Amino acid sequence: MIETSRKGEWLEIIVPEKWTNYSVQEIFRTFWQAPKKLTHSLRMEKGVKVNGQPADWTAALNLNDRLAIRFFSEQEFGIQPSYHELSILYEDDHLIVVNKPAKMDTHPNVPEETDTLSNAVAYHLLSNAEYRQVKHVHRLDRDTTGAVLFAKHPFIGSILDQMLEKREIKRTYLALVQGIITAKKGTIKEPIGRDRHHATRRRVSPSGQRAVTHFEVLQTNKKQNLTLVKCFLETGRTHQIRVHFSHIGFPLAGDLLYGGKPIFSRQALHAIKLEFVHPITEETITCHAPFLDTQNIFTGIDPYSI
Repeated sequence: MIETSRKGEWLEIIVPEKWTNYSVQEIFRTFWQAPKKLTHSLRMEKGVKVNGQPADWTAALNLNDRLAIRFFSEQEFGIQPSYHELSILYEDDHLIVVNKPAKMDTHPNVPEETDTLSNAVAYHLLSNAEYRQVKHVHRLDRDTTGAVLFAKHPFIGSILDQMLEKREIKRTYLALVQGIITAKKGTIKEPIGRDRHHATRRRVSPSGQRAVTHFEVLQTNKKQNLTLVKCFLETGRTHQIRVHFSHIGFPLAGDLLYGGKPIFSRQALHAIKLEFVHPITEETITCHAPFLDTQNIFTGIDPYSI
């Protein structure tokens, strides 16, 4: 774990042993793989210091040098902050993980929309005098619940985007599907594209984007003809889990759009766990998302055991 501390607009990092003899430029380029545009802006605006002095970007760093980076300058939120009760699973100066309820979009689809999770996160930051541009790193469907990751500043946002692309952010879901799946585990590899006959629906299509869902059966309920599955996403296509299980004949319970029966008031899908290594501190972050529904969907399951 890398030792860091917030000092106003600046983050101070105590240079660890593995960074010694590397330059600031190499830390940004090699260790963080930071975008050239953001790196250039910090360089031009003298937003990096070493031991209190403007950084020499090509000089080697020494053990316990104090590397300071201006990450926390004030920004416009980009959306309208709006109060909604939040269930926060993890938060630090760089990022926040929130447990999304059902009947709420992750982000506004039109500028005047103010009842989304992003609006609520913006309000939370405003209430703590953190003026940050709200950026969701991934999203969940309106009626899917669970953990959503937000970046608090552009630098961390760009790195988290890369981590998501490289599958270094592990997302685990629980789904209740209709029918009894006899296999203990499996993988669904079917490309997903738009359904040209329906504005919001997706479908398995040879010309669609690559989509891979791994699953493991946790429980079967023959009386109700339901199977509880744990899913891991290798890709993050719109409606991926819903489309994939419907395609193999096991639509999610409550998912009317993809052939499920109205057993519940929403599709039975919950993003129960989020795992990643913090890009700045290198701390392992594991977030479990408790169930928020008033109607019990996932009964007898301890979210912290998944």
